[in-house]
Amino acid sequence: MDFSIREANLDDCKDIARMIMELAEYVKLAEHVKVTQKDLEQDGFSSNPLFHGIIAEVPEQHKTKEGHTKIGYALYFYAYSSWSGRAIYMEDLYVMPEFRGKGVGKALISKVAQLGLAAGSHQLNFTVLDWNKPSVDFYLSQGCFDITATMGYHCMRCEGEALKHLAQL
Repeated sequence: MDFSIREANLDDCKDIARMIMELAEYVKLAEHVKVTQKDLEQDGFSSNPLFHGIIAEVPEQHKTKEGHTKIGYALYFYAYSSWSGRAIYMEDLYVMPEFRGKGVGKALISKVAQLGLAAGSHQLNFTVLDWNKPSVDFYLSQGCFDITATMGYHCMRCEGEALKHLAQL
């Protein structure tokens, strides 16, 4: 299948917001999405971006029935591991259902890995829902491993009122 991977730009925020919602619906967590197109524009395309993105795009002749040519994305940011140094964290990787199994997801994660290596990263980190067997199997097939199973780590979060309470001295 004919597609390309490129760096995301400000004009992609509308499609990124659309695909974020599609991903959230797929994982049955749409009610948790608070990020808007405007947030993406401000947070990803300012002078000090909080994230970076890449887009998978098909030519016009392969656009979806809704008219979309942007059919996948990955969002990532650089992080630091106190044990191994520079790292890259992939927040999202998404490919529209009708384009899955055609190498788009592999190309997206490969590009994130390339960007990480070029920046001196020693690891690529991300999360995947335990029930999402197709994604888990895909990542395992790419040489990734489950650190929850092998190292016992759990991903923790503090948000909302608990975060405000935690921030009080």
